[in-house]
Amino acid sequence: MAVKIIIDSASDFTKREAEEKGFVFLPMEITVGDKIYSDGVDLLPKDFYEILSSQTALPKTSQITAFTYEEKIQELIDNGNEVVIITISSKLSATYSNAERACEKFKGKAFAVDSLNACLGEKILGLYAMQLANSGKSAKEIYAELEKVKHDIKVYAVIDTLEYLRKGGRLSGAVAVVGSLLNIKPIISVDNGEIKNIGKAMGLKKGFKALMDTVFASGEIDFAKPYGVIYSGNDTTNLHKFLEYAQDLWIKDTPTPLTSNLGSTIGTHIGPGAIGVAYFVK
Repeated sequence: MAVKIIIDSASDFTKREAEEKGFVFLPMEITVGDKIYSDGVDLLPKDFYEILSSQTALPKTSQITAFTYEEKIQELIDNGNEVVIITISSKLSATYSNAERACEKFKGKAFAVDSLNACLGEKILGLYAMQLANSGKSAKEIYAELEKVKHDIKVYAVIDTLEYLRKGGRLSGAVAVVGSLLNIKPIISVDNGEIKNIGKAMGLKKGFKALMDTVFASGEIDFAKPYGVIYSGNDTTNLHKFLEYAQDLWIKDTPTPLTSNLGSTIGTHIGPGAIGVAYFVK
């Protein structure tokens, strides 16, 4: 009996990327103006950031319904599989509660994991789950392991623009203007499923240093598990600057870490130019 891993688009997988790695992919719906897109299907990061720059109001994300999960679980179980679902943090969406409710109808065969994360944090949990599935672990064993290690995931990022925090109501207009004039770069983390502001720096280079200082203070990175670098937007200049700046962090393990473009679920509130890291600590 095989184990199928269902993952949502808040992981910043596109449908194609997810399915190439063996996942079952479910997209969240993104509403921009009067148009509805399927995230990761007909709305890819490149298109999303082009749309985002032209909008005055922020796009809106819809949760995946319990009915959608139930239909997919039934299909997979009918084909002789067990199921593990990994979702965006329950603090950011009702998607997890819908997945959990769907799994109740398939007790012992389907399990829902609240990643307490999103973007690359959710993605690396999914990649680790796939490693476990490929090693022959059962759905119940994978679920138990993910529930344990998900608390070891660290996600930190430096934000390049304050415009989208202002649009989302997380900063007042006055604070955003002053911050932009002073070239302030907020440092954020995902902490117990919520996005939190943990510091700030003046300028991107100092932002990189603050980000790295935070990483080194967080504990020893477990390079045996998936890890990588997050960036946002269609301009990869900041990504390449950071990869060069921070290469000592991973160079002994791999010359090229996984890079992941921040998708619409979180990118809506962060905007382009952000840089971050996601990893497990030992």
